[in-house]
Amino acid sequence: MTQELVKSALSKVMYPGFTKDIVAFGFVKEINIHDNDVSFTIDITSSAPEVAQQIKDEAMQELKNIGAEKVIINMKTPAMPRESSSKGKNIAPQVKNFLMISSGKGGVGKSTTSVNIAIALAMSGKKVGLLDADIYGPNIPRMLGLEGVKPEVNGNKVLPLKAYGIEVMSMGSLMEEGQSLIWRGAMIMKAIEQFLRDILWSELDVLVIDMPPGTGDAQLTLAQSVPVTVGLTVTTPQMVALDDSRRSLDMFKKLNIPIAGIVENMSGFIAPDTGVEYDIFGKGTSEPMAKEFKTEVIAQIPIEPAIKIGGDEGKPIVYNAPTSESAKRYMQAAQTVWGVIERVNEGGGVDNEAIQPTTPPGVSACSTKK
Repeated sequence: MTQELVKSALSKVMYPGFTKDIVAFGFVKEINIHDNDVSFTIDITSSAPEVAQQIKDEAMQELKNIGAEKVIINMKTPAMPRESSSKGKNIAPQVKNFLMISSGKGGVGKSTTSVNIAIALAMSGKKVGLLDADIYGPNIPRMLGLEGVKPEVNGNKVLPLKAYGIEVMSMGSLMEEGQSLIWRGAMIMKAIEQFLRDILWSELDVLVIDMPPGTGDAQLTLAQSVPVTVGLTVTTPQMVALDDSRRSLDMFKKLNIPIAGIVENMSGFIAPDTGVEYDIFGKGTSEPMAKEFKTEVIAQIPIEPAIKIGGDEGKPIVYNAPTSESAKRYMQAAQTVWGVIERVNEGGGVDNEAIQPTTPPGVSACSTKK
């Protein structure tokens, strides 16, 4: 009995509902063999007990078929599974965590936030994917310098693109530039599922998902397809944006998605000649809404010319201008989000009243230059 023989047998065990086996996913670990006795660990991401049991039963049978006498399988699943609208379903089991970034309305900087949070997480050592699920306005290829770049196809799967240390997929990379999508809800729902199931994502620590504005079919399909770990809402200080952002936060609550926090964009303006920050559109107006939903404003991102230039030229500010004020705040926001993700994974839930921005000592989470 050899490790190669054991892995060959276990490669016949498909992850339920998926066309990839548990060895290919990297879920089989710590194989120990003594004569014809085998012990190993299967580390899966689904909290559904029926998924774990099916995998265990099939693995046991495949090893018996090759002559294993004593088989010990240690099944590692999330210790305290939390309630989720996915009901234990996960059509992308190679992804450990899912971060849904949403907004109540368009034009508030949601895609800019998604790009910079994703890259900030990658810069901190995480393996990150970024899914542009904004079907009607897929701007992320431009923001990452991937305009015109088409993904490779491997069999009936699509390989994600790569930029700035993250894996990326967007509808904008699959269609002709400027082409409109006039789709009904059912087509949007199918597209979201295919982005999760048919893209060859690696084993990711987190998949950041840039959602379309609003609270419609795309959001519901995502929440029912994978166990979303946390949700992040993006807004601006204006009351019109805040009214819609409340709907986004209420959606997280109704879908049993823990809230990682609120990012307030266009929160002040930094003059490029002096570095002085002015509150031209108001600032801090998201705080009452955060208290209402027992969460925190984890970043106040000012208007800064480098953000506009970075978005237009495919040079995200957090990577290309890391010493800028906005980049520092995105990095702090990414640290906070990851802290909430860890808290959810450790405790099966999150007390949003307990969320505090994780920033270096002596540095305000939303510090400003005066």
